[in-house]
Amino acid sequence: MTETARRKPIAWPMLIRQGHLFLGMIIAPSILMFAITGGLQIFRLQESHEGYTPPAVLERFGRLHKDQVFSLPKKRAAEPAQRAPEPAVAAPAAVAPAAAAPAQAEAPRAGPPLSKRLLQWFFTLVAVGLVLTTLLGVWMGVMLSRWKVTARWLLLAGTVLPVLFLLV
Repeated sequence: MTETARRKPIAWPMLIRQGHLFLGMIIAPSILMFAITGGLQIFRLQESHEGYTPPAVLERFGRLHKDQVFSLPKKRAAEPAQRAPEPAVAAPAAVAPAAAAPAQAEAPRAGPPLSKRLLQWFFTLVAVGLVLTTLLGVWMGVMLSRWKVTARWLLLAGTVLPVLFLLV
């Protein structure tokens, strides 16, 4: 027998499955957070609207999703800005009549078009599907794999590390 014939081949499918498990356990908590907060943002539930004030937790998770911060920094008292005197320049004649035009009354808003509503509900379904399949994958990883203990530790690390990064 030759030297190459006696070597055992590398079990690529097993290595790929193990890498998928390990990476999946680390990123699963973030996937869940982004899927849930993104699903809520589809209908802009984190923003104030006429007659609607979102709960503080939705606002905070919306900021976390979009800006990677859990709360906004406290605003400092604004110092009065010193402005340089502006040179006296006459406004162009074309601008004056436009500025003097009467403000038109706003027409009542119609609801969003059907295509937008359908797309919003489809993406909501996608977000729910992503949450469910991620939870199924986590369950499979921590209950059915050979590396249950490692999977649980990686899941814990994937949960704790982003929280620590937020606190730094």
